[in-house]
Amino acid sequence: MSTQRGRIRITGFDPQAVEDRDPLSEWTDYEGTETEGRWVRAARNFRRNRVAMFGLVVVLLMAFVAAFSRPVEVWGVVVQPFSLAPYDPRTILYLQPDYAHVGRYDPPSLAHPMGTDGSGRDLFSRVLVGGRYSVSIGFIVVTITATVGIVYGSISGYYGGIVDEVMMRILDVIFAFPGLVLALVLVAMLGGGYWQLVAAFTIFGWASYGRLIRGEILKVKENEYVMAAKALGARDRSVIFRHIVPNAITPVIVQASLSVGTVVIGVAALGFLGIGFEPGTPEWGTMLDQTLETLVQGPGGRIPWWATIYPGLAIFLFVMAMNLVGDGINDALDAQEDVAMTQGGGG
Repeated sequence: MSTQRGRIRITGFDPQAVEDRDPLSEWTDYEGTETEGRWVRAARNFRRNRVAMFGLVVVLLMAFVAAFSRPVEVWGVVVQPFSLAPYDPRTILYLQPDYAHVGRYDPPSLAHPMGTDGSGRDLFSRVLVGGRYSVSIGFIVVTITATVGIVYGSISGYYGGIVDEVMMRILDVIFAFPGLVLALVLVAMLGGGYWQLVAAFTIFGWASYGRLIRGEILKVKENEYVMAAKALGARDRSVIFRHIVPNAITPVIVQASLSVGTVVIGVAALGFLGIGFEPGTPEWGTMLDQTLETLVQGPGGRIPWWATIYPGLAIFLFVMAMNLVGDGINDALDAQEDVAMTQGGGG
């Protein structure tokens, strides 16, 4: 009697290839062989998007100019000695002996490419340095809120039941209030300043990420590889952050890239209302607030358009560029999802 009787023989199957493949970061073709990484392909798709690449270049250029606009000191130690801004943004030039000829609201010239403001300060230097406040706050807030939201939403979606119910009702309370109004109230309570603004946009800003990732977790946690990880005795923390979150992170990345511009607009809005930073701070929104009266009529009957145009243009360029980057990331990652669905259906 044959010992092979009743056994199923499978041909064309390579178990070693399955063991070597990373199901969390690799797509496979129809034959089941390993192809390039999903993030590598997404990066290639993003690079092919000329509009998105233009936005990325603008963002990187503005971040570079802001970082090197003036020297940076940390605890008395100069860590960045370069200065692209020709003048100190807080210096009233006509009070200096060498710049007695400089006046208030001087129009753009070779010496002052963006003119001067109402206090006789160089507007070009102030716009360059102002990027440090708006740009850095935008990236810091998004990094913190996305991290907190991912953890919160992952726990809520993974455990479900009463845990999910309670955690989602907390989010409902937060969403009952407009985000900018909450930030305004927090700034009024905490006072204006850099870290106060970071806290104002962070304390409740994570809620949108929490709800977004929670919805993705509810779909991803039903996949076979999640059940396999549980069956093998993996801890909940490992299952969530090693197997589930990497496959549910796509919409969060898109949301984060678009939210940077939203935070920058929010910071500028509070500055325009006069509660973001102290008067005289070279922050784009605060600069607009200080020149608000010039929109109607400036000194001597003239309208110093440059005092508002250039800070507003800086806000517009950065937010537009970040939106272009966010749209490019969305298109690149959507292409990956389409590939996954197509190849999954063809298996």
